[in-house]
Amino acid sequence: MTRAPEGRRIPAVLGADLEVPVRGGRLAPYANLDYAASAPCLEPVSAAVAAALPAYSSVHRGAGYASQLTTARYERARHTVRAFAGARPDDAVIFTRNTTDATNLLARCLPEGTTVVVFDTEHHASLLPWRHTVRLAPPAFPGEAVRAADRALAEIEGPKLLVVTAASNVTGELWPIAALAHIAHRHGARVLVDAAQLVPHRPINLTALDLDYVVFSGHKLYAPFGTGALIGRPDWLSGAEPYLRGGGAVRAVNVPQTGEADGWEIDWHDDPEPRHEAGTPNVLGAVALAAACDALTATGWTALIHEEERLLARLRAGLAGIEGVRELSLWDPAHPRVGIVSFTVAGRTAREVAEILSAEYGIGVRDGKFCAHPFVRHLLDAHRPEAHPRDTHRPDTRLQNAHVQDTADGGCDDGAASAVRASIGIGTTDEHVDRLVSALREIAARR
Repeated sequence: MTRAPEGRRIPAVLGADLEVPVRGGRLAPYANLDYAASAPCLEPVSAAVAAALPAYSSVHRGAGYASQLTTARYERARHTVRAFAGARPDDAVIFTRNTTDATNLLARCLPEGTTVVVFDTEHHASLLPWRHTVRLAPPAFPGEAVRAADRALAEIEGPKLLVVTAASNVTGELWPIAALAHIAHRHGARVLVDAAQLVPHRPINLTALDLDYVVFSGHKLYAPFGTGALIGRPDWLSGAEPYLRGGGAVRAVNVPQTGEADGWEIDWHDDPEPRHEAGTPNVLGAVALAAACDALTATGWTALIHEEERLLARLRAGLAGIEGVRELSLWDPAHPRVGIVSFTVAGRTAREVAEILSAEYGIGVRDGKFCAHPFVRHLLDAHRPEAHPRDTHRPDTRLQNAHVQDTADGGCDDGAASAVRASIGIGTTDEHVDRLVSALREIAARR
């Protein structure tokens, strides 16, 4: 466990002592640099789940002691997540499977005729669930993002929603969510922020930022037990059809009188939390998510951010010193970002690089297009050595027309359309960073 600058201890992650096989038949300490895909479990999270298991029981419906205790833990987890997100007192906190599930839930709850404004830089979870969309091209700089949203929202009549990431899962760059929320509200729109990549690295406060909805996942937040959250204003949620139809979402189901039309007389919950959490919920996932929120809050964000920024600077400086390695960025390289770096290696496909790093060096990274295909293709076009600066926002027909066969793990056969992503978090060490840089230097030098 690392000592934080203010004296508190940064919690450890499970698997820090994991050894993996590498070429030659030996074992090597695992360098996990794939936090952006799924972060390892924090020790306090594991302990909280272990403590809850002996009394695990049904929630909301049992009179027995174990059921009452489990219900209390589940609702206490909801309160903890609400506080962690800085939500307003009347905001709904709906537990979901993950960010994608949470975003799709909100998509089902939009008022009829809602137009969604979304940038092509988004993760597929934010790109794909919507019925009516206005897509915005990747902005050349943060101010252009605000201006593009302003123009688009001004032209839309009726209900509208602006969807934006807080931190890119491809580049780690932080988006101007406060300014975008202000613009959205000026045009009578609401804003949904995908905070999946932000909350493991930075605090978020819905109230202070005046956000309408936020979504994130436990598995990115050191709580890999299958729970995420949709947090935000209750009116759209309580006015929509239940996300799932079943037990818990209803107050009463009555049989129609003889001779009446077929069907049931259903009295759905008005409260959006039970209304959209039908069935037995993932209680242990909620307990785990709350434990992660508590652990990060107790550690203090200053300590976590300080350590991450130090390691990120070390990683980026190392990559910049390797001939043939090119970091992908949408905006100025000095723009603030979280601990995510995507890059290419000249003469190698992304899959080749990732496989060599794993097989020979015991390093885990991600390769592919990171569930953000349009954005990665845009970045690869913009970072082609022959690209003229004026052409960085022109579609690359070569990449668009290439035959790309995506594999189940997110990679792709066309190496020209892929990148490598290294991501850091709690548990990352100087040795992990240095090992990656050294390995890439050797790979880039091979002929």
